[in-house]
Amino acid sequence: MATVFIPPQMRDLTGGADRVAAAGATLREVLRALEAVHPGLAARVALGEGIAPGLAVSIDGAITARGLLAPVQPESEIHILPAIGGG
Repeated sequence: MATVFIPPQMRDLTGGADRVAAAGATLREVLRALEAVHPGLAARVALGEGIAPGLAVSIDGAITARGLLAPVQPESEIHILPAIGGG
């Protein structure tokens, strides 16, 4: 199963866990699996067919441009990255 690293802003949905495991061949499938165990998480990460505004997703060290269609391997590491504000 892929390991999904959860940012602090979303840990309320995972009972405080900073990482969770989920199976799936695409990012969409991984999010569906996570949603079954951690309701609300998929809605915070995805919007329609893409990644929610203000977020990026890194799979195995590369920011995905394929959105929810990005392939995921069983041993992948997925990082949900919130935008950093500043000025």
